[in-house]
Amino acid sequence: MVDTDDLSTPQDPATGAGWVDAPPRMGFFTDTSVCIGCKACEVACKEWNGVPTSGLDLLGMSYDNTGALTANSWRHVAFIEQPRPAAEPEQTDTTTQFLGMPQSGPPGRTGTAEGRSDFRWLMMSDVCKHCTRAGCLDVCPTGALFRTEFGTVVVQEDICNGCGYCVSACPYGVIDRRVDDGRVWKCTLCYDRIGAGMTPACAQACPTESIQYGPLDELRERAAARVATLHERGMPEARLYGHDPSDGVGGDGAFFLLLDEPEVYGLPPDPQVPTRDLPKMWKRAGVAALAMAAGAVVAFLGGKR
Repeated sequence: MVDTDDLSTPQDPATGAGWVDAPPRMGFFTDTSVCIGCKACEVACKEWNGVPTSGLDLLGMSYDNTGALTANSWRHVAFIEQPRPAAEPEQTDTTTQFLGMPQSGPPGRTGTAEGRSDFRWLMMSDVCKHCTRAGCLDVCPTGALFRTEFGTVVVQEDICNGCGYCVSACPYGVIDRRVDDGRVWKCTLCYDRIGAGMTPACAQACPTESIQYGPLDELRERAAARVATLHERGMPEARLYGHDPSDGVGGDGAFFLLLDEPEVYGLPPDPQVPTRDLPKMWKRAGVAALAMAAGAVVAFLGGKR
């Protein structure tokens, strides 16, 4: 298990894990405003990492054929298809929206090939967040999960015993066990590629640069500038998610620009690492144990009189 002496204070995760002279923390910034739902990231991830196919399930009438992040889907392109509010003016110019130009009505693709403007699409390529304070790391009893020198979180499947503690410890519901072997699998942020100075497969394949990879500090600056630009262009809905080091997980190593509330994308509005109270719990347990031991000694000595 990792050191949980101070889960309340965000720190550089690689340094906190014991890495000396660690390189800058690396991560993902996913800009959903330019995601076109092509799924190139899903395919590239599967091909590079040898992730098994998920089968073909269109989930009813949706183009979302993966449904969620799973042991066999380390990148998930979500298609949020919603009826447009009746009170909102119709948006028919998808080109201006794709370019981030001013628009009327709620954000998202509107699919006007057949004159339809009564629904919208919001698209997002979801991935493991590589949290600063990662509950999965805190609860793993075998050390199968570890923090890399780049600040990311990786599973060593040959050490994983399939206990599943990390599954319930993830505030985002990312980690999943594979049915055929019971072990957990998730995004590694292409640890093998970034260690060799390469870009992760999903970001390399993204044709619109919706998925951006680089030093986390630089990505945060770039993301803030992008939000400001969208606001200036008449899109006040644009917001960042997972970028704040003071949030319940200490900030994410993979964060997002969203065009609506996090709940619309299936993301928790206020994620909290489940192990945040471990230090207090251990201290209280220690005090209770000492008190019980002292009471037992007093009772023993009193009984001998």
